[in-house]
Formats: sequence, structure tokens, C-alpha cells
Amino acid sequence: MENLKPNGQRAKIAIMLLWIVLTVEIISLLSDYLQYDLLQTVANGGQISTETATDNDLRQRIIAIIYLAVFIISGITFIRWFRRAYYNLHLKAESLSFTEGWAAGCWFVPIICLYRPNQIMKELYQETQSLLSKKNENYAQNLTTHSIGWWWALWIISSLLGQFIFRYSLKAETIDELTVTTVASIIASIIGIPLAIITVKVIKDYSEIEPLLYELKDGEEEKILPDTDLQPLEN
Repeated sequence: MENLKPNGQRAKIAIMLLWIVLTVEIISLLSDYLQYDLLQTVANGGQISTETATDNDLRQRIIAIIYLAVFIISGITFIRWFRRAYYNLHLKAESLSFTEGWAAGCWFVPIICLYRPNQIMKELYQETQSLLSKKNENYAQNLTTHSIGWWWALWIISSLLGQFIFRYSLKAETIDELTVTTVASIIASIIGIPLAIITVKVIKDYSEIEPLLYELKDGEEEKILPDTDLQPLEN
């Protein structure tokens, strides 16, 4: 029987990156509001200087580049944690619905990416809860899937809104079109803030219970890897 692989450090890194995403979301929200205010000034017949417009565009570009970089890195760290968690569960559960590779691959396959990650996350929670409850019913009493529904709903809304913003912004030239893009970006940031918080909760809830899988026996005592990141995350 293979040993379970340490996953605590991956969880901590994923959570740290999510807090950074949250910070950038707030900065982006404030920046978008400033742009919206400028657009409203022009739409209402007001004047803004070329320097003000240039500074606004530069600020928006810099924030957009930072957000994209942080978002991609955060996504990579999340998927690494997600795949490792599903891999470990495969070593303890008799049969799961999907292969361990799907925990990473499902995020990149059209159509499937709209529902498969949610299915795997639910299975991760439910199967772990089932395994641990057989050993001690108190072990997994707080490991519920309530947050997963909100997490996935916000993720789908955020993803679809992001696609709209990207496609619409490519052809946005008039004040009205730029205003639509800006308002959509504001809404996306408003959604992105609770999405980041709930994603942190989803990772943290599972990570606090995952080390208990090492205590389960498969005919003989499971060998525990001597790694400090097997400890549950602190609240």
C-alpha cells in the first residue's frame, strides 16, 4: 500500500495566494470605481485632462496585469492541492468516481469544467467524512458540503462574467461601451471577494480533517510520513 503524500503545505500556499487574490480584487474594485467616475463625468458633459485619462489607463493596465498573474498562480496552487487531496483519498477509498488525474484535467476541458470539479470536490468531502466516521463519528462531524454549493455557484458566475468582460472589452470604444465593461468589472470584483473567502474555507475545512486519514488502517498500520505539514491548519 502506498503512503499518503503530505498536503498541508500545499493547502497553506493555496490559501496564502487566495488572500493575495482577495487583496487585488479590492484594489481592482476601487480602481474600477475611479474609472467609472471619470466615465460618468465625460458622459455628463464634463471635461477631464489628457493626463488624468492617461494615468487612469496606466493604473488599470498595471492592476489588470497583476491580477492576471496572481490569479494564474493561485489557480495552479489550488489545483495542486486539489489533485493531491484526491490522490490521497484514492489510497484509502475502495472506489472513487474519477481518476486522480481528473482532479487537475477537468478544469481545462470545455463543458466538463462546468460541473466535474464540483463533483470531485463533493466526493472528496463525502468520502472522507464516510471513512472517518467509521473510525470515530466525531472526526468528521464538521466536514459538510454546505460551502461547496456557494463556492461553485460563485465560481461559475465569476467565470462567465469574466468571459463577457474579456470579449466585450475587445470592442469597447464608446463611453457607453466602456461604462458597461467597467460596471461588469465592478460586479466581478464584488463576486470575487466572497468567492476567495469561501474557497479559503473549503480548503481549510478539508485540510483540518485530512491528516486524520493517516490514522486509518488498511489491514496493518499505515506508515505516516515524517513531514510537519501533516498538521491541521490553525484557525
